[in-house]
Amino acid sequence: MPSKAMTATFVRRVEDAVFRMAGLYRISSFRPLFGHAGYAHNACHEVHLLQFDQHERSFKMDRQLLILALGMFAMGTDNFVVAGILPDVAESLNTTVSLAGQMVTVYALSYAVMAPVMAAVAGGWPRKLLLVLALGIFVLGNAITALATDLNIVLFSRALAGLGAAMFSPTALGVAALLVDPARRGRALSTVTAGLAGATALGAPIGTFIGGFGGWRTTLWFVALLGFIAMIGVWALLRSVPQPASITLRDRLAPVRDVRVALTLLTSLFAFGGFLMVYTYAGLVLDRVTGGDGRILAGMLLVWGISATLGNMLSGRLVDRFNSRRIINAGLCVGIVNFCALPWTSAHMVSAVASLTIWGLVGWGLLVPQQHRLVKLAPQAAPVVLALNNTATYGGLACASILGGLVLLHIDPRYLSIVGAALITLALVVAEAAHRWSGRKGIRHYASV
Repeated sequence: MPSKAMTATFVRRVEDAVFRMAGLYRISSFRPLFGHAGYAHNACHEVHLLQFDQHERSFKMDRQLLILALGMFAMGTDNFVVAGILPDVAESLNTTVSLAGQMVTVYALSYAVMAPVMAAVAGGWPRKLLLVLALGIFVLGNAITALATDLNIVLFSRALAGLGAAMFSPTALGVAALLVDPARRGRALSTVTAGLAGATALGAPIGTFIGGFGGWRTTLWFVALLGFIAMIGVWALLRSVPQPASITLRDRLAPVRDVRVALTLLTSLFAFGGFLMVYTYAGLVLDRVTGGDGRILAGMLLVWGISATLGNMLSGRLVDRFNSRRIINAGLCVGIVNFCALPWTSAHMVSAVASLTIWGLVGWGLLVPQQHRLVKLAPQAAPVVLALNNTATYGGLACASILGGLVLLHIDPRYLSIVGAALITLALVVAEAAHRWSGRKGIRHYASV
């Protein structure tokens, strides 16, 4: 006859097997109160508590990502909102629209130049403090712009706001990547980047709408309010932000010497230069269907913005499942074909809206795969490479407006998308070169794509 100890051991093993199949686990300190039935009840209760705790942490993490996305929306809106208020700014400051347009250039250049510098210089600062300080500088810059009565002060304040954006954006992306496990990194990056994608299309319509009621200064106060809300949200919600590993300035700049990183950054420069060239002069490119009506143009850009946001979110999910190379190459190829056809599709409302939808999906669907590739190439220097990618994106925007203006001196605006397609084709070639280099030996300590 088996002893009581042997029987208890056998029963315990059977219980373990049954509850493991049911997804439950024995708690070493558990003592059933009512025989074996108490085991199931308390084990189930424990599992429910664990599931509730996981949901609670997930909800808190989502709130943190959303408040970072709000900050990104404020940064993007501050850049693109100016396009809708330039005539009013020029009239108010007694200057030309051309000179007032330098508000966009100064902001974009300040962002592009200072983003990698601040990511390296402030890399050792606490993430929460850096984010709050960046938003404070951003709010101050916009407040000065709203109060300024001289163009020089306006340009200085735009540079100050650009500095705040340069400090915030790459840090926010780096924090987003640290808040989640690697399997959800793509979705986290796409959530935060969605703020920038939405601002790109909604900035000008929002600025025109608000400026029509209270003037251009009200528009800048609105942007400052967005930044202030984001600052309060960061201070309240980001109670514990992971600190990236401390490395020297030389190590932080090391990824720039990696050919794979350099080629990936050039991909962003050429791709967004091509995509945003048409956006900068969308009023001229789409003139045949809008008839010069700003309200129709704003509605079409709204369609583009919704598509951009959807493309950004979708790409985050795709990056978590598929290789970045496939997503990048597919998006660029579709963008090339779409832009080559735009001179003809933009002549009719239905086809023009379809082209804008495709453009938004693939254009902003490129940003997350690029970020994901850079983070995988240089995980220990993620803030630096993400800042460099933002520099490439904004550098592409600045170059696109200049190059597009020169091109329009010689060709009809409807064919501007052909030039954009040429830049996107160049981006495709560079992206494929980056992939081929990824198989070679890169910078030490960094994984390959």
